[in-house]
Amino acid sequence: MTPALDPDGPIGVFDSGVGGLSVLRHVRARLPHEDLLYLADSAHAPYGDRSPAWIRARSVQLCEWLVSHGAKAIVVACNTATAAAASALRAHLTLPVIAMEPAVKPAAAATRSGVVGVLATSGTLESARFAALLDRFTAGIEVLAQPCPGLVEVIERGELDGSATRALVARFVRPLLTRGVDTIVLGCTHYPFVRDVIAAAAGPGVAIVDTGPAVAQQVERRLSEAGLLTPALAPGRDRLITTGNAAAAATVRLLWPEARVEVLDLELAPPDRWAP
Repeated sequence: MTPALDPDGPIGVFDSGVGGLSVLRHVRARLPHEDLLYLADSAHAPYGDRSPAWIRARSVQLCEWLVSHGAKAIVVACNTATAAAASALRAHLTLPVIAMEPAVKPAAAATRSGVVGVLATSGTLESARFAALLDRFTAGIEVLAQPCPGLVEVIERGELDGSATRALVARFVRPLLTRGVDTIVLGCTHYPFVRDVIAAAAGPGVAIVDTGPAVAQQVERRLSEAGLLTPALAPGRDRLITTGNAAAAATVRLLWPEARVEVLDLELAPPDRWAP
């Protein structure tokens, strides 16, 4: 028998690294009384070039850890992990699982030129989930998928506004501009941390769309439907954990300076965990 979920339990959130903190801040703003338990798998970031089977097995292990520490819901704050593992997680967990998807639908509704760019990892852009998203929401719209190799890594190092980061972003944004893009979707949760750099490279006529606020709204809705919103009135607590080293912990502190950061040694799961 599955034990009843505790409304006073934390919301568990995981990502390949620090990127999911961009989602966590929207969840914190929307749900100020909830406890948040964040797990950054920085020891194995980025996920974008790993196999779907590996990502699925690792996502399972991270979720099992979060559940064992009282999580009442899981937020998969990683587009690549969503593409590879969301279905398996939902099939095997009895608690709410809220996952990411690039904000293609609102971008398609907002574009004036009819051309939308999506910045994301290769793992996200090559997934069946992303292809299905395009089929559902982009009739009559041209979508330019732009992989961004190396961008997650510089963000993981905390290099958010240096000349090398600006040059890297410009290299990814420039081809989109030449094709007439007027809307760019941030298809990786790391990318909001360089949103200003992306906006500067794109120029004032290009809208930047982030999925974080919509995910936070979905978290609130799912918890409300399940009767799992905390009755507490005190401010919620934040517990932030990284599987990385001291440098990874320093990046977490850079992006969330008010929180104490713990380092966790969590060994890799066998590759066949919850295999399809």
